[in-house]
Amino acid sequence: MRHVIALDVGGTGMKAALVGADGTLLHESRRATGREHGPEAVVEAILGFAAELRAHGEERYGQSAAAAGVAVPGIVDTANGVAVYAANLGWRDVPLRALLGERLGGVPVALGHDVRTGGLAEGRIGAGRGTDRFLFVPLGTGIAGAIGIGGTIEEGAHGCAGEIGHVVVRPGGPECGCGRRGCLETLASASAVSRAWAAASGDPEADAADCAKAVASGDETAARVWREAVDALADGLVTALTLLDPRRLIIGGGLAEAGETLFAPLRAAVRARVTFQTPPSIVPAALGDAAGCLGAGLLAWDLLATSDTLTTEVTG
Repeated sequence: MRHVIALDVGGTGMKAALVGADGTLLHESRRATGREHGPEAVVEAILGFAAELRAHGEERYGQSAAAAGVAVPGIVDTANGVAVYAANLGWRDVPLRALLGERLGGVPVALGHDVRTGGLAEGRIGAGRGTDRFLFVPLGTGIAGAIGIGGTIEEGAHGCAGEIGHVVVRPGGPECGCGRRGCLETLASASAVSRAWAAASGDPEADAADCAKAVASGDETAARVWREAVDALADGLVTALTLLDPRRLIIGGGLAEAGETLFAPLRAAVRARVTFQTPPSIVPAALGDAAGCLGAGLLAWDLLATSDTLTTEVTG
């Protein structure tokens, strides 16, 4: 059976799969990224994981993977296949596409940004399916975005399109890792809500999920913390929809697991802020934490489709 290797590399863990031509996950596996051992060890862990998947495919299906797709965090030069920088993994300028291609015996490899790759999957087979313009925004440790236009994900001139988490919504607010203050992700990410609720509740172990539960139970302090995060998020999203005019906003990540505790006030806050803009539908992501891995598989199949087309043009 023809298949590809898909890898989604996160700050603490990696998800991987063998993906069939119809998008079926033929085999799935997970393991720790091992970032505590340093960036070189992380790279070797990725290469070794991919090689194990290749061997599994050969043993199970009698043939090697036709291609591989890998999604990584941080700044990614997809054109040249370089993982430029990732603060949570500690690497710089890693020629990951070339290294994977060599380890996998020369198969073609596609490299993508984790959020944009997840957005690709949501757009084609998830909550954005059938929508010509959408914005995918996962609310996790940080906040990023993927801009979907006509079945593709916009990368921008420098590979940084969609970085909505670094739109300043509260000037002079909390300091962000990017060096500015008041960025959206310092106020409305799952991490930001966890910090705010831990401080407000006096429980250093409390997190965003605990805050959502407290909101649902009628806790007024939790409601205030939640409202401040939702208001900041709505301000950032209205800025984005003013610029991009999407038909659909797809919200994912850990904070979206709160369901209507998040979506009901968020929809209301966005509606209250728009004037001439047409409000998009605001929906939860459909693929959960499998989006990145599924998207990496799509990148690999797209790469093969391009290669097959070029081969046909040359030989035909």
